[in-house]
Amino acid sequence: MNKRRRLFFLLSPFTVYSFLFFLGPLSILLIFSFLEPGIYGGVEWNYYHHNYGRILGWADGEYEDFDIVYLIIFFRSFRLALITVFFSLLVCYPAALWISNLNNKLRNFFIFLITLPFFASLVVRLFAWMIILKPSGVLNQFLLSLNFIDEPLQMIFTEGAVIVGMVYVLIPFMFLPLYASIEKIDPKLIEASKDLGANKFITFFKITLPLSLPGIIGGSILVFIPSLGNFIVPDLLGGAKVMMIGNLIEQSFIVGRNWPFGSALSMILMGTVLVFLLIYVKTLSKYENEVVSLK
Repeated sequence: MNKRRRLFFLLSPFTVYSFLFFLGPLSILLIFSFLEPGIYGGVEWNYYHHNYGRILGWADGEYEDFDIVYLIIFFRSFRLALITVFFSLLVCYPAALWISNLNNKLRNFFIFLITLPFFASLVVRLFAWMIILKPSGVLNQFLLSLNFIDEPLQMIFTEGAVIVGMVYVLIPFMFLPLYASIEKIDPKLIEASKDLGANKFITFFKITLPLSLPGIIGGSILVFIPSLGNFIVPDLLGGAKVMMIGNLIEQSFIVGRNWPFGSALSMILMGTVLVFLLIYVKTLSKYENEVVSLK
C-alpha cells in the first residue's frame, strides 16, 4: 500500500501537467474539429464532419468545398521534411563519426559548438539567413564579385531556402542521437574486424552502420516531426510561395478565423506524427530484440 501511495504521489505532478497542457488542449482541438465554423469566427455547436471532408474529399459543397491544394500542401510538407532528414543525416553522420574518435576534451568542445545556436533566438538566426540569401545579400554579392554569375540568383522564397533553413535549425536533433549511438559502439568490434582482414569500408558497412541504426532512426524521427509541422522557417524563408501544413494551420486560425478547419488540419497532422512514432518504437523494439537474441 505504501508503494502505491508513493507511486501515486510521484506520478501526480506529471499526470496533472499532462492533462492541463497536453490532453486538455488536444481534447479541445478534437472537439472543435467536428463542429461547424461560425460565420464571424469561433464555432457553432453543431456536429460537422465536413472539416475533414474539405481536406480528404467529401466536403458538402455548400459551405465547404474540397480543394486539391490542401493535399498538395500536405505532400509538399512530407517531401520537404524527408529531404530535410536526408541532408541532416548526410551532414551529421560523418561529423558524429569523426567527433566520436576524438579525445574527451575535443569531443566536449565540438558538442558545445553544435549546441551553441540554441543560445540565440531562432528568429534572429533565420533573419541572418534572409540577409545571406536575399538578392542583394552576402552570398549573391560574393558570387557576383567572383564573376560566377551575371545577375543575382533568386535564393530566398524558394524550397531550397526552406530546406537550408530547416537543416540548419534541426542539425542538433540529428547529431545528438547519432553521436550517442556511435559512441556506444565497442572499439573491440572495430579492432576485431580489422584483425580479420576487413578494410575501412567493410568495417563501416558491417559493424558501424548496423550498430548505429537506432541513432539514425531516432535522429530521423526527431528531425522529420518538427520539419513536417514547421511554420516559422517556411514563413520567413519561403514566403507565400512555399506554404507548408504548419503555415496552413496558422492561417486557418489567425487569418481565416476558421477554428474547426484549423483543428481538423492539426488532428490530421498529429495522427500522421503518431503513426511515425509508432513505426519508430516498433522498429527500435524489433532491433533491440534481435540484438538480445544475438547475445
